[in-house]
Amino acid sequence: MRFILNTFFSGPQAWFFLAADKGYFAEEGLEVTFAQGNSLARAVTTMTTGDYDAGYGDLNELVRMQAEGRRDTPIAVMAIHNRPPYTIAVDAGGRIKTAADLPGARLVSHPQDAAWLLFPEFCRATGIDPESVDITLSSAPHTEMVPQMLAGQWDGIFGFVNTVAAQAIEAGVDPAVSLHHLAWHTHAPAFYGGAMMVTRAFRDAHPQAVAGLCRAVNRGLADTVADIDAAIEAVARRNPALDRKANRARLVGTLALEMGDAAATQGLGDVEDARLETIARLICEAKGYAHRPSPAEVFDRSFLVPPSERARMPAA
Repeated sequence: MRFILNTFFSGPQAWFFLAADKGYFAEEGLEVTFAQGNSLARAVTTMTTGDYDAGYGDLNELVRMQAEGRRDTPIAVMAIHNRPPYTIAVDAGGRIKTAADLPGARLVSHPQDAAWLLFPEFCRATGIDPESVDITLSSAPHTEMVPQMLAGQWDGIFGFVNTVAAQAIEAGVDPAVSLHHLAWHTHAPAFYGGAMMVTRAFRDAHPQAVAGLCRAVNRGLADTVADIDAAIEAVARRNPALDRKANRARLVGTLALEMGDAAATQGLGDVEDARLETIARLICEAKGYAHRPSPAEVFDRSFLVPPSERARMPAA
């Protein structure tokens, strides 16, 4: 199984590597080869090339592609994030405190950042005119963007809450003191985040493999929650240059924010159809698509482990 990830090997992917190192994929008869990606949103389109069987991509981008009329899209089979990780990080001491303060702001984003791609929907949910904001695209890492933003070059940075925070740490910035977040989970909470996906052809040809993939990753998630340090070591075996401190903080933050909340009691994996319907409506309204995809067009829950066996996050 050829599997495309969202970024370089990093802390918030640890469950995949822990599952591999503990032999969970092998127990399911799977040999999974992981490839590094260049964004959660781009991973979804990359899966349409035929080079990958499975991937870790943005569930909202999958909805958008279906709304656009694409019929080569993958199908999501397991939600990893049950809350959106997206944010606009601003100077905690600056003028921007709420989404209503964004008009007139200068923001910067990576070209394929999922938060930037969902900014029209964020504006739709918060009543902001997207044309009132000036956005620059840059390929510079967040380790450079954060100090530049705090120095006044921009008013805010698109990204993931915990990714920005971790790379602020790498840049010598204390994110708890210096950054304030206009987070999607506060302003546009219907959105999901990362989900495990497979191509429709692979699902149809190898349904037992898809079920085995979900079982193995579910076990990897449970083990990650139980032993954060072992999970980070699994990542470091693939990425020896990993900043362990920053990626440990990033992983802990991801488990608490994107994967906490309802997952503490219900377990990870499934989605709410009503939320998928809201996402489809916001995307269609913001981008002018005529087709509003149904939940069944983007998510197939038939491969999930039973609710009683699903990995759970620590209660807040």
